[in-house]
Amino acid sequence: MNEFLFCTNHTFFARQAVPLHDFPVFRSLLLREVPNHEVAAFFAVPEQDEFFLYAALLNPEKHGLDVCSTKVGKSYPALTPELPALSWFERELFEQYRIEPIGHPRLKPLRFQSALNGTDNQRPEAGAAQYFTMQGTSVHEVAVGPVHAGVIELGHFRFQCMGEDVYSLEIELGYQHRGIEKMLEHGPDKKSAFLAETAAGDSSIAASLCYHRILEAAQDIRIPARAQALRQAALELERIANHIGDSGALSGDVAFLPTASYCGRIRGDFLNITAELSGNRFGRNYIATGGVRYDVSDDTAGKLLAKVNAGEKELMNALDLMFDEPSVLDRFENTGTVSEETARQIGMTGMAARASGLKRDLRISLGSPEFPEHLRQCASGRTGDVLARAAIRRDELEDSLAIVKKILSALPEGKCSENHADSVVLPADSMIFSLEEAWRGMLVHAAVTDSNGKFLRYKIIDPSFHNWGGLEMALRDQQISDFPICNKSFNLSYCGHDL
Repeated sequence: MNEFLFCTNHTFFARQAVPLHDFPVFRSLLLREVPNHEVAAFFAVPEQDEFFLYAALLNPEKHGLDVCSTKVGKSYPALTPELPALSWFERELFEQYRIEPIGHPRLKPLRFQSALNGTDNQRPEAGAAQYFTMQGTSVHEVAVGPVHAGVIELGHFRFQCMGEDVYSLEIELGYQHRGIEKMLEHGPDKKSAFLAETAAGDSSIAASLCYHRILEAAQDIRIPARAQALRQAALELERIANHIGDSGALSGDVAFLPTASYCGRIRGDFLNITAELSGNRFGRNYIATGGVRYDVSDDTAGKLLAKVNAGEKELMNALDLMFDEPSVLDRFENTGTVSEETARQIGMTGMAARASGLKRDLRISLGSPEFPEHLRQCASGRTGDVLARAAIRRDELEDSLAIVKKILSALPEGKCSENHADSVVLPADSMIFSLEEAWRGMLVHAAVTDSNGKFLRYKIIDPSFHNWGGLEMALRDQQISDFPICNKSFNLSYCGHDL
């Protein structure tokens, strides 16, 4: 028997084709492979009184994924003590299905969704209020949230401090849980695309691409070149707007208001460009099965290109102000450091992982032809602090702007959409992984179909799921006043995690 099934992105395969190992073999495979490979997915599919556990690891050498499985009952020996990257995945298994990973060091719930999954109305045994504590006369706790000032989403942060020094940050989420994965079951139907693209609103285009590529794979649709280009432009505009907003917010958190003010306006300009391209400032309902919903004329493309050029000039001036200011650099440098080894152990992904020196980017590991060559070395020598995360945003802004300008200046001729069936029948008893490098990092949509070709399980793994633990590590040995800039340097999604 093969150890893994190799599959490419956006490709259906039979569930029976996935190697099914006894748990000791499954465990030994993960112990061997996970330390050096990104975990794309780790989830369960129930079958009577047992559960199939599926693990999918990125295989950058072959530009795809390696998938294997095992069967477990209501418990199994935890993998987390030896593979910290699986910690939150195993917590999720316990919460969703009461599969207990025996020996897990911190089996707290993530989203309080057991009642939604039909098990019972009781929360898992490890309650939400069981926090880490420290002892000593100088120890004090600081609790922030879940309700925050302004429009920040709900999340609770609990700091264990001695004086101003943070010894531990514990993050508790789940307040945004909407049961999206559960509602996607038995699809695809009319509401499925809306649910998928609104799992995390600031990543709507990336999520919509993941979902629609599953439907396109089922119908063997070949996307026209013009539609591919417009999709790519929309995705890069999403990346640009978010990196601009976070760069300005970082500047504001250290009281450097010029860049904060400029970026606030410039982000709005790029959201407006997205609206002119797609009909919505966040790209909602723009991606369609087979292409995009709206074409652009050559005249409109020229006007959008002029706006991008003007916005780029103003943006780079604003960023120069921030990166040339000694007081800003003093606050960013050596603050909130996550080492490369720590980032690897806890399974960080995307921009945050690259800032710690890991070369983790789906545009490389899955072989995207649109990816700029010079960014492939951007992770080298990164220091893992707030400055590194701010600097890598600037690098990615420059590359995304270059991609958008190239697309708008030479759009391919042809259609913006390919005809497709109104009702989609998916391959029965099959699986598919649809991955996209969203602006935060690796976004995964995994679909498992039943005997009727309907979604038996639809698993969404937002990049934030991998990276909240990185924010916890970034605050260790920092002062509590460093939390705002550390938090903003990651800017993780609450609702994308909570689903």
